[in-house]
Amino acid sequence: MRLHAYYRSSTSYRLRIALNLKQLEYSVVPVNLLAAEQREPEFTARNPFGGVPMLEADGRERAQSMAILEWLDEAYPAAPLLPADIEARFTVRELAYAIATELHAPLNLPVLTYLKREFGRSQDEIDLWYRHFLARTLTGVEARLAQTGAGDFLLDQPGLFESVLIPQLYNARRFAFDMAPYPHLARIEAACLPLPAFIAAHPDNQPDNPENQRP
Repeated sequence: MRLHAYYRSSTSYRLRIALNLKQLEYSVVPVNLLAAEQREPEFTARNPFGGVPMLEADGRERAQSMAILEWLDEAYPAAPLLPADIEARFTVRELAYAIATELHAPLNLPVLTYLKREFGRSQDEIDLWYRHFLARTLTGVEARLAQTGAGDFLLDQPGLFESVLIPQLYNARRFAFDMAPYPHLARIEAACLPLPAFIAAHPDNQPDNPENQRP
């Protein structure tokens, strides 16, 4: 497998976590979003969505991270990301898709760049935008976690939800989001970050992180 990814992309990050949790071997092919490499004709000919991640696997180039996550669970059922019980599976999807669908769209790099370039918004205004949408969705996720009685993980072990959550919280901290009102989310984050699958997936440990390219 070859994962075309950008080190700080939350969707790339979630794929790295899931691949690591499943102990699947893959190599990383860096795609520099700041240099717009994802929009170059050679890349869009392979991935018409013009974004990352893109996973080369089983003779096909696959895009859209949530679809890839579910495909991974079907193609490689060992170390499942989703539980067998239908109601538990719904709970995982409910929370994971709340983050993936409600937060990624308004908070991804093209939207933030558009706000600055086309509408002349300052970085402070963009930061307020970012934190507003985070609070709007994470408040609901936190409340649902309280209802489920989740412990260190949503279920017995990290899976689809944690793969999606941890990258979003990484971004939240980059934008100085106050995590004090979210003890359930913070507890799950604290339980996940020391695990090998999450350490290896962290942006700090990626080959295209500029900090890792200094002589």
